[in-house]
Order: sequence, then structure tokens, then C-alpha cells
Amino acid sequence: MTTTTAPARTGGTGTSRAGTARRVYALLAGVVVLALAVIASVMFGSRTTSFGDVMDVLAGTADPYVATVVESRYPRTALGVLAGLCLAVAGTLMQGVTRNPLADPGLLGINAGAAASVVAATAFLGATGRSDTMWWALPGALLAGFLVHVIGSAGASTSLVRLVLAGAVLSAVLMAFIQAVTLSRPKVFDSYRYWVVGALGGRDFDVFWSVLPFAATGLVLALLLGPGLNALALGDASAASLGANPALVRAGGLVAATLLSAAATAAVGPIAFVGLAVPHIVRAVVGVDFRIQIVFSAIAGPALLLLADVLGRIVLRPQELMVGVVTAFVGAPALLVAVRRMKGNT
Repeated sequence: MTTTTAPARTGGTGTSRAGTARRVYALLAGVVVLALAVIASVMFGSRTTSFGDVMDVLAGTADPYVATVVESRYPRTALGVLAGLCLAVAGTLMQGVTRNPLADPGLLGINAGAAASVVAATAFLGATGRSDTMWWALPGALLAGFLVHVIGSAGASTSLVRLVLAGAVLSAVLMAFIQAVTLSRPKVFDSYRYWVVGALGGRDFDVFWSVLPFAATGLVLALLLGPGLNALALGDASAASLGANPALVRAGGLVAATLLSAAATAAVGPIAFVGLAVPHIVRAVVGVDFRIQIVFSAIAGPALLLLADVLGRIVLRPQELMVGVVTAFVGAPALLVAVRRMKGNT
């Protein structure tokens, strides 16, 4: 497997300024796209409202019915921003920590842990409703990530191979448990199948505020790890010679990815491909500097997830297609492109 290295500095100050200008333009474009995605998210649904209606609601002069419709979309828009940010940044961290361009948050067993916890709570503790689901999914996701860390760190140092195998084994065991319970208890299956697809609708701001501390902690830690991830990309020996602690950087990246992934999964369910596709898109635009990648991922992830959610609301109107299904259709071509690029680099 080839590793990504920083591009050579051959153009002097002019090249550096051109690269900086390109990143500034890309940042502005990303902010504009995200703003448009937020506006579209509060405009479109089973009943389309105009931009003027949205502005009237913000000004407090809208018709009460229109105001109710628009305001009902605020929580799902906020959750779309938060979940998209968490998944995209977690994917960037996972690809940086493992030096594997096909890594995503699911590698840590986060989705399987959250799902197993939801199924167990529903089957044995009588948990019902989305609020109960969220509170059970969060500790399950965190516990699964912690177990993978412990197993992957067993021994003198953390082994990337052991980490990946630990995540795969734990996910397989938990999925077997999920299948055994859901197949034997039809009512549990009925509840679980709606959560496992992944959706932004049907949640309120309580869910947003409940997972926000975990997401904020993970994001701050990710931003602090940017320089260390750049050093880690050069290999453990080179990273150590540059003053970085490879084991500490890797552990911090895994902890941050776990917090971010657990927050997103608990809030909206498992949503695939965002954590895989967004880092590739960001790298193609801004390059390999993780300090910049993390910032751009925090913008591109929410934009992609919100646009996918808007598309899901439009294509089957007045019904809607779950955002987890839409991102799968969008992310699959991104995965194929990534594989083709890897093949061309080997």
C-alpha cells in the first residue's frame, strides 16, 4: 500500500501563494455551498416553502402555519450539520491514523456497538422511542470503540493490523448478536429497522444538545492533532525525529474519531459513506495537510449530508427517502473512484 506524502516545493514563493489562494477560494466556496444547503434544508420538504417565507419566519412576520412548517425543519438541519461534521472529520482522522485511504469510522466497530446496544435495550429493557434509542446508542458506540482501542493497543505498542482486526472481529460478533435477537423478536426488528437506515427527521433539539459535548470534544481534539497527523503520515520513525509521539498521536486520533462517530451514530443512526467520501474530496481540493483537511471536512461533511437529505425529501414527495439510503447511492461511486485512484498509484 502506498502512503501519501507532501508535494515537493518546487515553485518557491509564487507556488506557495497560489496554493494559499486556492485554499482560500475553496474555503469561501465551501462556506457558500454549506449556507445554500442549510437554506435548502429549511425550504424543502413535503411542502415547499420559498426563500421569502423563510425570511418572514426569521423576521417573525410569517403566517403561523408557514412558521410551524419551517421551524419544524430546524432540528433536522442542525443535526445534519452536526452529524455531517462528525462523520467527515472522523473519517479524515481514521484515514490519517491508519494511513489507509479506505478507512472510515465503521472500522472501530462504532456502528455495530451502537446497534447492538439499541437492540439489547429494546429487547430486554423495553426501550422505546427515539430519545431512548439515542441514550442507549451513545454508550454502546463508546464502549465498542474503547474495546477496539484496548485490544488494538495490547502489547508493547499499537498495531494498525491488530486494530483493524479487532474492529472487524468485534463488529462480526455484535452483528451476530443483533441478527439473533431481531430474528427471534419481530417487535424488536420493527423498531431496529427504522433506526439502522439512518435519518435526520423525527428528532428534536434535545438530541442535538445531548450529543453536542461529545462532538465538540472530539472536534477540538482533532484540530489539536493536525500537526501530529502530518508527521505521522511520513512514518513512525520520521514522526519521532520531528518531535512527535506516534503512539500518542495515534491514540488521540482514535479517541477523537470514537467521540465524533459515537455522537453522530447515536443522534441520527448509522450513515454510511460520508466518512469515506468526504476526506477524498477534501484531499483532492486542498492537498494532504491534515490541519487544513480537518477544517475543510468540517464544512464539506455537513454540506454533503444536508444536500443528500434534501434530495431524499424531493424525489419521493410527499414521502421521503431516508438520508442513509441517499448517501449510500452517492458514496458508492466515490468508493469506486477511490479504488481506481489507488490502483493507478500502485
